[in-house]
Amino acid sequence: MSLQNKDFIEIEFTGKTKEGEIFDSNIKEDLEKIDSKSKPEPFIYCLGEGMFLKAIDEFLIGKDIGKYEIELTSDKAFGNRDPSLIQMVPMKIFREQRLNPVPGAMFNFDGKIAKIITVSGGRIMVDFNNPLSGKTVEYKVIVKRKINDLNEKAESLIEFFTKRKFKFEIKDKKLIVFADKQFAQFLNLFKDKFKEILDLDLEAKEEKNSPK
Repeated sequence: MSLQNKDFIEIEFTGKTKEGEIFDSNIKEDLEKIDSKSKPEPFIYCLGEGMFLKAIDEFLIGKDIGKYEIELTSDKAFGNRDPSLIQMVPMKIFREQRLNPVPGAMFNFDGKIAKIITVSGGRIMVDFNNPLSGKTVEYKVIVKRKINDLNEKAESLIEFFTKRKFKFEIKDKKLIVFADKQFAQFLNLFKDKFKEILDLDLEAKEEKNSPK
């Protein structure tokens, strides 16, 4: 049966630039090329819900389980380069954070990755474009299976939003997640998303030592 919008699937994938530089993967031999210490993790997600690249979801919907090679132009991948995102940042900003800006260095500015282009006195030219913007990229995607079990769907969605595993139970159209206070409050932000995707009402209960 072909894949449909809102199906949960498990995939293995590798993303690389047209020039062959790998930038993301959960396939062991490819992941080792960019980070020898990382261990590949299964990736389970819901099609059409913004959890992976939109263009890949659009490609996979209607396809069957299998292996695919997908080429995406920049407008379908990480966007075209925006000249307005190349900005001058005062040296004092870096000094306040005890950072040493040198050309080519990458820094995180409030969640945005930026690359130092030039350093001239107290003026630092910084590029806030995504490092992959303006580039055609290629993805190898292996759709391993379609997930039908509701518990596995819930577990994967919880982990996607929190990057952690929590105990949970499903009872009477309700998903009850047992989490510490911080994550219980955080999970509540996604109530509408859990309802939309799983048709379950989310209830996050505070519990000490909750991660698995």
